[in-house]
Amino acid sequence: MPGWGTMRPVETLLDVALVLAGVALILAVYDSALRTFVLPRGSSNPLTRLVFVGLRSVFNLVAGESRSYETRDRIMALYAPIGLFGLVFVWMALVIGGFALIYHALVRDTWHDAFELSGSSFFTLGFELPSPGIPGYLAVFAEAATGLAILALLIAYLPTIYGAFSRREREVARLATLAGTPPSGVELLMRYHAIGWNDHLPELWKEWEQWFAELGETHTSLAVLTFFRSPSSDRSWVTSAGAVLDAASIAQSTLTIPWSPQAGLCIRSGTLALRDIADYYDFPFDRDPAPDAPIGIEKAEYLAAYEELGAAGVPVRPDRERCWRDFAGWRVNYDAVLLGLAAFTMAPYAPWSSDRSLRNHRPRIVRMRGGGRRRS
Repeated sequence: MPGWGTMRPVETLLDVALVLAGVALILAVYDSALRTFVLPRGSSNPLTRLVFVGLRSVFNLVAGESRSYETRDRIMALYAPIGLFGLVFVWMALVIGGFALIYHALVRDTWHDAFELSGSSFFTLGFELPSPGIPGYLAVFAEAATGLAILALLIAYLPTIYGAFSRREREVARLATLAGTPPSGVELLMRYHAIGWNDHLPELWKEWEQWFAELGETHTSLAVLTFFRSPSSDRSWVTSAGAVLDAASIAQSTLTIPWSPQAGLCIRSGTLALRDIADYYDFPFDRDPAPDAPIGIEKAEYLAAYEELGAAGVPVRPDRERCWRDFAGWRVNYDAVLLGLAAFTMAPYAPWSSDRSLRNHRPRIVRMRGGGRRRS
């Protein structure tokens, strides 16, 4: 067996190709790990994308439309965790395979010996060692360090992921008290009026403005969070976002309460957050829609909500036509991305979001545009 001190020469073009292929596989893993966990911005990677797209295809087949929503929800709840751990196992396999290619080209005469040395080095088992020599030890140390780095990344970033998930879901759970289950913007406004809290609406808009700001950051830099489902099958971050945005839009367009700049900021923050996430997955949407562009809400639906608010004693403006136009002018900013994300994440039923999201074509899971997200 040749030793590393007298490393056998690269004799053929095949050996060169094996070394280059091994290095390419290892670099692909490094790039995937850095972009998925370390880079503090939304940046997709072909390897990460391939794993999640392939796995999503399997889950889509298993969680078919013929099943009840509860069954689909239980199935899809496993998608993000399995995808995350599946990605780690793909990294491990590629690193072991990449170093095995290098070992076979430079050191070992058989594939068995090359994989044995690679597996022993990656898992730091030590049952197979190279012959004495600095180059050999450096290669083995590099592979062992890579294995430990992958494990360290997983251990370090799981608390980060679940911390962001917990903060997101805390507000989603609180909204169930305010807006019902499933959440509804109309229900939220009626409950606030019933308990005499109309003056406290600006505080609510401020809380959700901050929630949206964190949502846009965490769900693009740690994109797997998009697919982590709520602990309760009838809740979703998408439908909660839609309920709050609709409530703020109705408050700005329909209610005779003091005009609140905080409501407008909440809508703006939510629109930007949803658009950032939609941008990451390359959803099509109009970045500068006309105020009278079509939206997913029919005029008759809005007028029914208008009457419901009025019957509950909520102070509404008398000009219904003007209210409808103003509401549609707010809603058009986030309508397409809200419905797209509701379909994409298989969100549970909620009025004015997931109840009509299947009208849209389900977006593909595709890469983010190369140089970075375009912001509106």
